Amino acid sequence: MKETVKTKRRNLRHLVPPVDIAGRIERSPRMDRPIRVVAKAVRRRIGPGRLRDLLHGVPTGKPLHPPLTDLTLGCWLATAVLDLTGADPRAARALLVTGIGGAVPTAAAGIVDWSSLHREQQRVGFVHAITNLVALGLYAGSLTLRLAGDDRRGRLLSFAGLGIAGLGGYLGGHLAYRQAAGANHAESVTHLVPLGWHDLCEVKDLPDGRPVARRLGYIDLFVLRVGEGVTVLADNCSHLAGPLHQGRLVSESGVTCVVCPWHGSTFRLTDGTVAHGPATAPQPYFETRIRRDGVLQVRPAQV
Repeated sequence: MKETVKTKRRNLRHLVPPVDIAGRIERSPRMDRPIRVVAKAVRRRIGPGRLRDLLHGVPTGKPLHPPLTDLTLGCWLATAVLDLTGADPRAARALLVTGIGGAVPTAAAGIVDWSSLHREQQRVGFVHAITNLVALGLYAGSLTLRLAGDDRRGRLLSFAGLGIAGLGGYLGGHLAYRQAAGANHAESVTHLVPLGWHDLCEVKDLPDGRPVARRLGYIDLFVLRVGEGVTVLADNCSHLAGPLHQGRLVSESGVTCVVCPWHGSTFRLTDGTVAHGPATAPQPYFETRIRRDGVLQVRPAQV
């Protein structure tokens, strides 16, 4: 009898597979047209510069959007706890105001990050943004009702907003953990490359002034020879793994940098640090030396 029940349950799981909402969204091209328009408008409105780098999180070396999201959602969740426990309504209103106020920089940082993602990521992010805007509208309505003295309906709108914000959080988690938006995509060379010097190639085989890709064990390297000097970085961009050796070279404050050809992240060739986002994590940098026989040797830079 037990075996029969187990068999029926297995068969039921096959008949009714789990609903992959986020997966369906990222595979659907229906929203691509408005996504293109909005992403282009955001990139044009907030172009390269200090504001864009700040919203990406370049100064801190970590994306700015996730911690701001924690602040906003934390305030809204705390509001629900206060409402359920019958706490002082003034405390709930204070948390609502803080959460609503925090939603503005949170949305600004999120939309700037979103404008520089791949299309599949943008599809999920687009719905993520819409759900959060709906939640923000519900919370704003809740605050308006509370200030007018209608606490009961204000609490109901807050609970509705929390449910919608939860759906937005689920999509945000899919972006971060399944689609790796905001994660460091540069190779972590500390465990992929053993300590010590490693032969890479002969210097004479490297073109002068033009970056190329070379393979070292399991990783691809960006290699640039200028005269007798050679610069080596990990090749996969830390933003979304774009091939840096296909990027262009620019000068930033007198320092030569490489610009990722995919989304424009800019890295200093002196040490791999980020000059401009959307990347926030630096590129792994390699020390170099040339043997007497002309063989280029590299090793991960000691941080």
